Amino acid sequence: MAALVLEQGLCKAPAAHTTVGVAIAAPELWAPVEDALRGLAVRVVMEQRDLRNWSSLIERLEFLRPEVVLLDITKLPLALEEAVRGVRAALPDCMLMALDTTAQPDTILAAMRVGANEFLYPPLGDNLRNAIERRFTGRPRARENSRPPGKVLGFLSAKGGCGASTIACHLAAELGRISAPRAEHALLADLDLQSGIVGFLMKVKSPYSVLDAVQNLHRLDVSYWNALVSAEWPGLEIVAAPTGYLPKDTVSGESLAKVLAFVRAHYAWTVVDLGCTLNLTTVAVLDEIDDIYLVTTLEVPALHQAKLAVQTLINAGFGNRVHVILNRTPQRPDVTAEELERILGLPIDTMLPNDYCALYEAFCKGKLLPPGSHLSRQLSAFAMRLAGAPVEKGKRRFGLFG
Repeated sequence: MAALVLEQGLCKAPAAHTTVGVAIAAPELWAPVEDALRGLAVRVVMEQRDLRNWSSLIERLEFLRPEVVLLDITKLPLALEEAVRGVRAALPDCMLMALDTTAQPDTILAAMRVGANEFLYPPLGDNLRNAIERRFTGRPRARENSRPPGKVLGFLSAKGGCGASTIACHLAAELGRISAPRAEHALLADLDLQSGIVGFLMKVKSPYSVLDAVQNLHRLDVSYWNALVSAEWPGLEIVAAPTGYLPKDTVSGESLAKVLAFVRAHYAWTVVDLGCTLNLTTVAVLDEIDDIYLVTTLEVPALHQAKLAVQTLINAGFGNRVHVILNRTPQRPDVTAEELERILGLPIDTMLPNDYCALYEAFCKGKLLPPGSHLSRQLSAFAMRLAGAPVEKGKRRFGLFG
C-alpha cells in the first residue's frame, strides 16, 4: 500500500480513523485488500508481507496496537491456533480478520474456533468493507456524562532539556484560565513516568499520581479521580507522574490510553507531557491524542533527534497530527524557518523566543512566568489560538500571562 492513510471519498464511518494492521504474504490477497480499504476512514499503521519472522510481527503489533488486524492464514509459519493465540495475547481487544485465498469449511471453522472475528476470502471488496464498518458501529459511544469530548494535546521533547514540560505547564495553566469562565476545566497530566517534572514545576501537593489511576482502572470514576488530582490553579487540575524510580515496562501503554479516554470525557482540554522518549508506552497512547507537539531547539543534537522522531511518527501513521515547536528561538537565527522545515520534513507550527532569565527567576520563586514576559505573551497567544478565542489588539489582557 503506497499510503499509510487511506481516507479518500465518502464513507459511513465517523471522523475518527480506525487503525489497521496488515499481515499478508499471498500476492493474490494484497491488491484486493488495498482496493477494499481505499475510501474507508482507516489508517494503516502496519504492513508486513513476510510472515516468517513471527516474533517480529507480534512485536510490531504490540508497538503499533491497530484496532483491526488483517491476517493472511494461507502461509503461516506456525499452527493456526498458535498464531491466533499470539495475536490475541498482543491485542486482546482487536478485531482479527482471517484472510484465505479459498473457502475451505474446515479452515473457516478452525479459524473462528480459535478466536478470529471474521473469515474472508476473494472477492474481498464489499465483505471486507462491511466488516470494518461493523467495527465502526461497534465502538462504544456512550460516555459518563453528556458534555462533548474534550481535546487532548501531547507535548514531546526531541531530547531532554528542550522545554516541552515547561511549555506544557504554562499552556495548560492558560487553557485553564480561558476555560474557567465557562465552568469548564483543563487537565495537565504528566505521563513521563521515568522523570516527570510537572509535579515540581506546578508545586503539586497531592500524594497521588497517574500511576494510581492506572492501577485502579477497575474503579476509575469521577469521585475516585477527584481524589487523585491537584486543583490549586484557576480552571486547571493536575495529575503528576509518580515520584521515585519506576522500573521500565511497569505500566502498559494500553492502560495509560484508557486513562486518557476517561479524562477526555471530563475536561475541555487535556495537556499531556510525554517526556522525551518515543517507546512502546508512548506510541500506545498516541491514538488518544488529537495533536502531538514536538518541541525542539536549534541545537544540532536536538534537530537530529527531532528529525528521527518526525520520521518515526509519520511511519507509525501519526504524521497528520504532528506539529513542530521551535523553542528558545534567538532573535537572529542562523537558519530560516524554510530551511528547518526542509531538515525536519514538517512545517514549523510555532516559534517561541528565548526568555531564559525570566524562566530562571520564576522557577527560583516557585512560580510560572509573570505577566509581561515576552515568552508568556507568546504562550498566551498560542493558547488563545488553540482555544479559538479572539485576541483583542491594543488591549492588555490580565491573567497568568498578561
